[in-house]
Amino acid sequence: MQWIKKGSNNITETPIDTFGTALPSIKLPSFVGVLYSEVKREYFPSEEQYITEVGVIDEARTVANYLEKMGVRSKIYPGNGDLSNYLRRDKPDMVFNLVQSVRGHEEVSPTISALLELLEVPYTGTGVLGLSITYNKYFTKKLLEQVGLPTPRYQLFNSPNDPIDQSLKFPLIPKLNEIHGSVGIDETSVTENEKQLRAKIKDLMIVYKQPVLVEEFIVGREITSIILEGNNKKVYTAEKILPDIPNSKYKLASFSYQWADETPAEYVKHENGGYLKDYIRTAFDVLKMDDYAKFDLRLDESGRYYFIDCNANPAFGPKEIGIAIGTVLELYGVSFEEVLRRIIENTQKDNSFKVEGNGN
Repeated sequence: MQWIKKGSNNITETPIDTFGTALPSIKLPSFVGVLYSEVKREYFPSEEQYITEVGVIDEARTVANYLEKMGVRSKIYPGNGDLSNYLRRDKPDMVFNLVQSVRGHEEVSPTISALLELLEVPYTGTGVLGLSITYNKYFTKKLLEQVGLPTPRYQLFNSPNDPIDQSLKFPLIPKLNEIHGSVGIDETSVTENEKQLRAKIKDLMIVYKQPVLVEEFIVGREITSIILEGNNKKVYTAEKILPDIPNSKYKLASFSYQWADETPAEYVKHENGGYLKDYIRTAFDVLKMDDYAKFDLRLDESGRYYFIDCNANPAFGPKEIGIAIGTVLELYGVSFEEVLRRIIENTQKDNSFKVEGNGN
């Protein structure tokens, strides 16, 4: 079934790239909705997780403001039980889907994409299948392994008392299996013995009531890769500059670094061989992602890359509000307006349901 394209008052513009060259003109939609997570403190088991979500309405407003400057009428909508009524009433030509949780549950957010499929509303970002995959870190790692992509050795714990896989080597770091945003990661997260590890697993399970993924901690540099889909998949890579952590010999992107520090994360361009870009494109395809995504990797002292996190529909916005995608792309001279144009064009060209994946 093909998308129903609504509205005929499209605006044709000729964008200019960062080198002053005219890009192929696209027809911008007349009216775009921007969806965001409805966030209430009572939805979340911890203040930490609430903090990671509460800013999404500002991201939505920022995206809507950029669209208005481009001549596109826009309106923001909460991703709640009334969304279908809002969309049926207002009939946007397409929507930017920035919803990252439903009633505080990240793993339920694919239901928003499913609703958009049922309503036949074109939308940005990854579809139902890809989101369902990437909101389960254990399943994500299994798929990466199947295609030979490097990931630290790992084990899923369903209880703090599960026997430890003897192939795992300390230091080990426990992570929530279904929550992103460095929730539960602090200066004590990297463990060096079984007692420390089991205590951290127990603490996480008491609060969040979900399995914990334990993986070998890769000492080295942290690399962020952004991929934008279009006529081809372009990869932009930067190194995240991690601060020294008091009383710890390990550097990592902790919750406090990501959210409590008022200074935005600093990135510098990371020059790499073509094989890293091939890694990223392969991961994007096997995880059934669409339009854009963010990958976090570790680069060890031997020059080997390891995937440590894969984000479909990551936080979305320009550098001025401290969002990684806008910050990294600006290093390469790609403005946020240009990002919006690329994603709009890609969505307009997508004439099939995203539940079928990206065709790879």
